[in-house]
Amino acid sequence: MQEAGEEPGDQFADQKSGPFENTLPDNVGLEPDADIYMDFMKTHQCYDAIPTSSKLVVFDTTLQVKKAFLAMVANGVRAAPLWNSKEQCFVGMLTITDFINILHKYYTSPMVQIYQLEEHKIETWRESYLQGSLKKLVSISPNDSLFDAVYSLIKNKIHRLPVIDPVSGNVLYILTHKRILKYLHLFASKLPKPAFMKKTLGELRIGTYRQVALVEETSTVFQALTIFVSRRVSALPVVNNLGKVVNLYSRFDAINLAAQKAYNNLDVSVKEVLEQRWHCFENVLKCYAHETLDVIIDRLVEHEVHRLVLVDEEDVVQGIVSLSDMLQALVLSPAGLNELSPLHHTGAPAQVTGTGGP
Repeated sequence: MQEAGEEPGDQFADQKSGPFENTLPDNVGLEPDADIYMDFMKTHQCYDAIPTSSKLVVFDTTLQVKKAFLAMVANGVRAAPLWNSKEQCFVGMLTITDFINILHKYYTSPMVQIYQLEEHKIETWRESYLQGSLKKLVSISPNDSLFDAVYSLIKNKIHRLPVIDPVSGNVLYILTHKRILKYLHLFASKLPKPAFMKKTLGELRIGTYRQVALVEETSTVFQALTIFVSRRVSALPVVNNLGKVVNLYSRFDAINLAAQKAYNNLDVSVKEVLEQRWHCFENVLKCYAHETLDVIIDRLVEHEVHRLVLVDEEDVVQGIVSLSDMLQALVLSPAGLNELSPLHHTGAPAQVTGTGGP
């Protein structure tokens, strides 16, 4: 349920719990070529980034939430616009975050079925969770610039931005950080490369380095969901008993609970559920402080991931570098829009293992 200023809706894709700044150093901002990508985004419309063919799933708010989540799994989508047939308009987004919030709110033990998941309609869940604080759906016109799209995504702390035709009122596409960065990357070879692209992460300090939420591989799934809800993060580096990162548990992994119909037992370990998934983390989602910005962006786009875990030579987590961090640095910071984020601080990751139970 993606609302302006609201928390639900898979909006918090990055580790935002501590102070940080997704920006380039002041001396970089003064370089004459720092605004190349910003200018590119300002001169291209949202319509340009819409693929010729894509899948869009829309749910009526009278649909049962269980059926909606199963439909999301079956269609391989992470979010769906919500249509209110009474008001004849789109009123929000249903995302994996809603599924996590329902599980976290109503789960008690493996012996008790989550009846609310079976019985709630989307509209009753929205009324219950948002408690009358419903706000207008954040959307954008296909004629607006991609710069405006990046600004809207980061300012509103959302990860899904519906592109709505102003004439018909139909949703044309769901813009994401991933799609926008991929579009920029596609044309980057035809643009002059800014000097800061050859600087390292250690020099630029792009990302989050303080109080990075972690989860131990022996922690339960419920403990991981608790961190998702309390820390408003969308991915947790999984560490072993030596403190080394061995995997990543994301909000998207949680939807597998619906696919496997295993959401009535959240007391299993994170390690167990990750062993049942098909995709692998090893050597894919890591990055290092000595790597340059262009290498980092290539890796994000090539592997189609939402973030990289910054580690040292011992595989100990040092920070998180996300897609929104990249877009903030490449597009908004050169425009002087650093005020979207408070000042950046560094510090050791804070390991979090949940509350120990519902």
